[in-house]
Amino acid sequence: MRLHIELDDELVARIDELSGPRGRSAFVRSAIERAIRKELQWSDIEAAAGAIEDHDHAWDLDPAAWVRQLRRELRVEHWSVGE
Repeated sequence: MRLHIELDDELVARIDELSGPRGRSAFVRSAIERAIRKELQWSDIEAAAGAIEDHDHAWDLDPAAWVRQLRRELRVEHWSVGE
């Protein structure tokens, strides 16, 4: 599908600097895809706000130790699956 949009000359020049004049469509497509992903991620984050209780977590006492343990477990799981 084609889409007609208007952009300032300065913005087009900056796009050309980064992508070359033959790369405009791919550059704009990629930028729009990134913007959509970012918007959807923020929507998901906002929708999840408050979904987790603010107490009684496995990580409450020592978050760094909890993350290290989780990473160890994931590493072991990863290697055992690949065997």
